[in-house]
Amino acid sequence: MSHAPTAGEPKRTPLYEKHVALGAKVIDFGGWAMPLQYSGILDEHKAVREAVGLFDVSHMGEIEFVGPRAEEAVQRVVTNDVSKIPDDGAQYTCTCREDGGIVDDFIVYRHDAQHFLIVVNASNIEKDFAHFRAHAGGIAELSNRSDGVALLAIQGPKAIALVTELTSGAVPAKGFTFCKGEVGGVSVWIARTGYTGEDGVELFAPSVMAPLVWDRILAAGAKYGIKPIGLGARDTLRLEARLCLYGNDIDDDHNPHEAGLSWVVKGRGFVGEEALARIKAEGPKRRLVGFKVQGRGIARHGYPILHGDRAVGIVTSGTVAPTVGGAIGMGYVPAELAAPGTRLVVDCRGKPAEIAIHQGPFYKRAA
Repeated sequence: MSHAPTAGEPKRTPLYEKHVALGAKVIDFGGWAMPLQYSGILDEHKAVREAVGLFDVSHMGEIEFVGPRAEEAVQRVVTNDVSKIPDDGAQYTCTCREDGGIVDDFIVYRHDAQHFLIVVNASNIEKDFAHFRAHAGGIAELSNRSDGVALLAIQGPKAIALVTELTSGAVPAKGFTFCKGEVGGVSVWIARTGYTGEDGVELFAPSVMAPLVWDRILAAGAKYGIKPIGLGARDTLRLEARLCLYGNDIDDDHNPHEAGLSWVVKGRGFVGEEALARIKAEGPKRRLVGFKVQGRGIARHGYPILHGDRAVGIVTSGTVAPTVGGAIGMGYVPAELAAPGTRLVVDCRGKPAEIAIHQGPFYKRAA
């Protein structure tokens, strides 16, 4: 269970004391006391790209669907086709409003047709649970398991070697599958998922046992060059892989077709299906694009995107990319200006920075 802070303070994950003991710089992130960095964002970013990093993502929420009609219930609230998920498999998808706006994006884990677990964004736990209950509560039994579940991510090119040793070979065979295993005698679920652009796993463990699991991972990972990783490097890693951050790149006011997520709109009978079909047929008026800054300047969240002297869009995410080099970002622009190679300008607090629209991820790991 999460440690209870005093009134008015952000919530704490079961690993809060571990972060403090490791000298992390802790910040308030969406109402949670989370580590921003330990040894430094650049150092931590490099560790994940070249070796292995350990993340505390226990602030994320876990919502369970159980019952004979669990698959039907999940399909009602997600845009992707959950019938295509094999048992012990996972799938990235969204849940939408009636008008197609994205309520949240997340990963659905399928134990079997009668048991699903959805891992939702921390800031959306209560919103998502209410949305699910409103549209599927009469079809299956829904439970918010967030307080009882800790989530730890092990990411990087040496992650699988570490997890193989740590769990005596209990490693999912391929991406977006999961299996059961043990870490230090603690029963865990091991999912081959993550949000860094690297291979790796996410471990589901009982909250009360999370500190023990954390210590065992760090101890076993020492010879692999493991480092604890904060939110700062998590952001630079996911942006290099061009992975969306809810609240920045996607939200209730944007739909999957605008956000480049049409590939997760494959289901039938879900909330927002009609609206999304109409938007697809008409073509979205704006699109989320990736871009590289040409020359100096860093395009930060909220900066205007200009075409000539006219504001046409806004930066949703932006940073310096340690692996790629230079500054990168994402933002919404009119559909007619979204073609790769298009040159636009970002107003960086009064200083213009030219950008070029970039197709695909900025970084992709070697196969």
